[in-house]
Amino acid sequence: MKKISKIAVRARLFWFVADPVQASGQAYRYIDDGLLHVEGGLVCAAGEASELLPQLANDVTLIDHRPHLVMPGFIDAHIHFPQTQVIASYGEQLLDWLQKYTFPAEMRYADPALAALQARFFVDTLLNHGTTTAVVYGSVHPQSAEAFFVESERANTRMIAGKVMMDRNAPDGLLDTAQRGYDESEALIGKWHRRGRQLYAITPRFAITSTVEQLQACGALVKAYPDCYMQTHISENLREIELAQSLFPAAADYTDIYDTYGLLGPRSLFGHCIHLSERELARFSETQSVAVFCPTSNLFIGSGLFDWAKVARKDRPVPIALATDVGGGTSYSMLQTAAEAYKVLQLQGQSLSALTAFYTMTLGNAKALQLQDKIGSFERGCEADFVVLDAHATPVMAHRMRCARDLLEELFILMTLGDDRAIAATYVMGERHVPMPAETAVSTGEAAIP
Repeated sequence: MKKISKIAVRARLFWFVADPVQASGQAYRYIDDGLLHVEGGLVCAAGEASELLPQLANDVTLIDHRPHLVMPGFIDAHIHFPQTQVIASYGEQLLDWLQKYTFPAEMRYADPALAALQARFFVDTLLNHGTTTAVVYGSVHPQSAEAFFVESERANTRMIAGKVMMDRNAPDGLLDTAQRGYDESEALIGKWHRRGRQLYAITPRFAITSTVEQLQACGALVKAYPDCYMQTHISENLREIELAQSLFPAAADYTDIYDTYGLLGPRSLFGHCIHLSERELARFSETQSVAVFCPTSNLFIGSGLFDWAKVARKDRPVPIALATDVGGGTSYSMLQTAAEAYKVLQLQGQSLSALTAFYTMTLGNAKALQLQDKIGSFERGCEADFVVLDAHATPVMAHRMRCARDLLEELFILMTLGDDRAIAATYVMGERHVPMPAETAVSTGEAAIP
């Protein structure tokens, strides 16, 4: 079937233009009867249907999604592609969880055929949950990143990904070397970075699984390819922190390990950041390194509570992104992730408004990735990745919505009660995503079970 190149979507439109916490005026745009005009995968206009409808050319296909809410697609700032079958693994904290569940699962991604099957399931599942961009960890095998990029290119999604680099403290089948990790990463950068909508992240798993030589190699890659991203983990678990500091005794703290090798900066994404000291947070703020909040995995693995107010303190703010962290995380849904973030903050006497949550998972995460000119918004020229939300998707949601008083209450209902059932449709560059048939999804998922 020939793809539609020119569409106009009629619905209630909602998107952000500023951070609702910092904005002096209205932080968002809401149009009760709106029209989103898309041509060539880009936003041409977003405004009142009454004004834009008469201007449409005859070859524009009109799609009616009323009364649903249409907003930019969700952005997940930290997720593990090889962990689709690690999700919901019982009873361990971080270091034991890696050894018992994660490392055995990731070893299977040496098989390119398996990696290709799993990539199809993974990208399809993200889109089914309304996530149109993600920052993705592969396994140590370059074929895992290759498989992911091939599938992302097929789906035309804007994704950031990289092969994991680790040369110690893991099984032999999951180790590279400092030189091989550099060479394989550089080859993937050369092939995939800025190819279409694909972007590369240099990906040392964390300090515990990299030698000094490998972190030096990562720093060399960051210096050689400054427009790539860098992603890793930090300060998730107290035992992890102790082990990292014992392996790098000269470092002042965990952050100083990465800082020593040139890995901090505005394109550097650090998963978790739960137990950072004031010195570390000050260094994050100075370098504008991004702290990635992963609430469902922090709760599930028992790591601790992310202190949003402390991290974002006005006198030395640190950029914050929100993420699912599947498979330690328990849901692919950014809606469910925001719901758990709300609970994490409630336990600390803080609050996460629906506006801040939806801002973070759209324009806020786009800004954290320095992609706000491309995704996370309906401003003219942005890439037309968007999601259609149904706040009446389940009987419980519909029952609750009968008492909803305004848009903000509807957003909070979506955030606390919504999941993939609330995603009426997902569009990538103006093309509607067609989910895999159920039988295909099941067989794809089963392919990796030993």
